[in-house]
Amino acid sequence: MTNSGRACLPQHRRGGVLCRLVGSCLLLAALLTAGAGCDRDPVAPPPPDKPADRAANGVVHLTEAEVVRAGIEVVTVKKEPFTLHREFPATIHANENELAEVTTLIRGRVVEVLVDVGKDVKKGERLALLDSADLGMAEGLYLKTAARQHEAQLAYERAANLHEHRAISLAELQRREAEMKTAQADAREALHRLKLLGVPDQEIQRLERDRTIRSDVAIRAPFAGRVILRNITRGEVVETSRHCFTIADLSDVWVVASVPEKDVRFIHPNETVHVVVAAYPHGLFSGRMTYISDVLDQATRTMRIRVTVPNPERVLKPEMFAMVRVDASPQPDVLAVPLAAVQQEGGGKVLFVRQPGQRFELRRVRLGEEQDGKVIVLEGLRDGEDVVVKGAFAIKSELDIHKIEPTQ
Repeated sequence: MTNSGRACLPQHRRGGVLCRLVGSCLLLAALLTAGAGCDRDPVAPPPPDKPADRAANGVVHLTEAEVVRAGIEVVTVKKEPFTLHREFPATIHANENELAEVTTLIRGRVVEVLVDVGKDVKKGERLALLDSADLGMAEGLYLKTAARQHEAQLAYERAANLHEHRAISLAELQRREAEMKTAQADAREALHRLKLLGVPDQEIQRLERDRTIRSDVAIRAPFAGRVILRNITRGEVVETSRHCFTIADLSDVWVVASVPEKDVRFIHPNETVHVVVAAYPHGLFSGRMTYISDVLDQATRTMRIRVTVPNPERVLKPEMFAMVRVDASPQPDVLAVPLAAVQQEGGGKVLFVRQPGQRFELRRVRLGEEQDGKVIVLEGLRDGEDVVVKGAFAIKSELDIHKIEPTQ
């Protein structure tokens, strides 16, 4: 048998082998394809409750759950009156028109102190008693001059009677008259000295009546008020230059404030203003502007103002710290939002405005004056829009994250 004969197979056997070979190849290809598909991660579709594009073109999309979780709150802004006011640091002082530094008019030793700090006194009430040798000498001099005046008066009257009967000359009568006038002048001078030393009329009348000298002198209140300072003690010697007591009528007080140069335009004479005191943070006291300085302090560039505030209950004390609140002209129709709604973005200020479908739009705005936790929006916001006032930082964070995430 030849080689060609050995290689030949029957026709039907060659066809069956070919079919089995093709089938095996197809099966192998299918298995390889399936294995390769198992090695790759399947592409997960976006969750049905999250938008595929969460932040685009300055608009942030959030779900209902995210809004609740972030605590986002919005308010509808409307035009309304907005009154600005300025506050200036101040200190409370006693009304200097009703303040007295009480001194003694004569040198002496303190025998008794009759009042203490905080006591209300009446006009003319005794504050302290002094023992003064100078007063005793002044009273003795007054008694002497009064006696000489009386003697000169009698001598003149006798001389006038004698001259009428031509018993003495006119020259003698005139000499007696001159002596009487000199004695009267000396008596008036001694009386005036007693009054300068603070001796009251009742004491002078007693001196004339009893002819007895007393060296004790009282320091008296010049008007009704409260003793706010005592500067003497029993037994010490006080001079006429010593401020023994300070008495003040605190039925109204002065509130003195410093106004910066930029706010001078808000100050007007006789304007009614309000005073807030640190000791009474929830109280508001009204007063009238009674003094505006004509010059500014060169060092601080501030202007001093004074407000007179009624104080019938004496709750305002000198040296308390306070704030003077001056209202500016109200603006009738402005849009104002809470300061918490404003965010910093780049070099400007932004707000988030709610749009339908829980979309929050980034809106650049221009702001005006601030007052009591609110700020005026001059540009970038319209009447009736919903502004995020709580949770704006969470929305901004979502926007910032989108900016730094790489694009897939």
